[in-house]
Amino acid sequence: MTTAEPRTPRETVQALDRYIIGQDAAKRSVAIALRNRWRRQQVDPALRDEIAPKNIIMIGPTGVGKTEIARRLAQLARSPFLKVEASKFTEVGYVGRDVESMIRDLVQLAINMVTQEEEERVAKQAEAAAEERLLDLLLPAPPSRPPEPRPGSDTVVLLDSGREGEKTQTRETLRRMLRAGQLDNRLVEVEVSGRGGGPAVEVFSVTGMEEMQSSLQDAFSRFFPKKKQRRKVRVSEALDLLRQEEAGKMVDHDSVVAQAIQRTEQSGIIFLDEIDKIAVRSGGSGSPDVSREGVQRDLLPIVEGATVNTKHGPVRTDHILFIASGAFHLSKPSDLVPELQGRFPIRVELDGLGEEEFFRILTEPRNALVKQYTALMATEDIELVFEDAGIREMARIAVEVNDRTEDIGARRLHTIMERVLDEISFEAPDREDRQFVITAGYVRSCLADLLENEDLSRYIL
Repeated sequence: MTTAEPRTPRETVQALDRYIIGQDAAKRSVAIALRNRWRRQQVDPALRDEIAPKNIIMIGPTGVGKTEIARRLAQLARSPFLKVEASKFTEVGYVGRDVESMIRDLVQLAINMVTQEEEERVAKQAEAAAEERLLDLLLPAPPSRPPEPRPGSDTVVLLDSGREGEKTQTRETLRRMLRAGQLDNRLVEVEVSGRGGGPAVEVFSVTGMEEMQSSLQDAFSRFFPKKKQRRKVRVSEALDLLRQEEAGKMVDHDSVVAQAIQRTEQSGIIFLDEIDKIAVRSGGSGSPDVSREGVQRDLLPIVEGATVNTKHGPVRTDHILFIASGAFHLSKPSDLVPELQGRFPIRVELDGLGEEEFFRILTEPRNALVKQYTALMATEDIELVFEDAGIREMARIAVEVNDRTEDIGARRLHTIMERVLDEISFEAPDREDRQFVITAGYVRSCLADLLENEDLSRYIL
């Protein structure tokens, strides 16, 4: 079995560069890990299953791009992606999902992904079928039966033929009006599938019980199947409802589940955030450390490779890529249990962000904040102009606030930007002047009072 050749590592890094500034070492590591997946599929089957994924630990403070690198990598590879905080399993009084639940969640994400792809594949057929159903509702068949023909007479046949021709002409007229949007506001009564009236099943779960709840709900849904519901809606909404229903009929659910499980096993990515918070610090003792080590022991078989039972069938975790991350301020990767350390052979340290990086983050990526807010204000016919000096001033202030308070990296830029654009965002619909320029002086005027009052800046910025 071979798979289509993906991007080269260099091409993957170039694609990540469009959204993430800097962090070249981390991008290089994930690009190699992604390419290794394709390489594994090309080797002899006897050796293929022996090649384990090269899991990665990203080391760096919050807000420097760890999660974004993993998420963008998954988008590039069209892989199911799940982010989970490892620290949540150590919370006092935490009741609910066990460690295996992240695999079940990943499978569900994969099912949603494959379902969407399949629905897009049959979109044209579903659109056509929905249109025909809607036209049937707009032009129902005549309720009265035609008179019986007299022996030896073809008069009624001719009349029926004429009526059919007239009906066809009317239907095509309605079709043109429907496609032109002229019928969008007309009300129509549609019958769509809805969940049957079976009892709600809820299990007040403890660790390991959520799968039982899911299975019970699935079983009861079979005893109480979907029933039809009649709704009176506008034509535009009716068309969407019917399109969704028709697409659902055309998608083979069993095939979707099989594809989703294969995609989970072969290309799934799990991002384990805050893994440093489950590390047992050197010299530590007491129940919190016991709890942390217990979570590591629970994670170990999943990362090493195990079979997790889900309501859709067993799922192997041997070739899921795990990317862990943490600041490691108070601990270090060597504080993890040795077996878990061995399952994360690649360690990469991410750089802190300074004023120049913040300036580039604000302007260069495809989804840069400056581009986002410019587009938002354009919807109000406002031309928002950012001077370079104004952008640099926001970057400088973000660094200053991070230094004085808690360093949250590039996330600080969102708060700064919102504060600077608060006035124009509020007044945009009522402004007569259709251009608004963000200068360095304007940025300082918006933030000066907050910067002078350090206590206030901790709350506001």
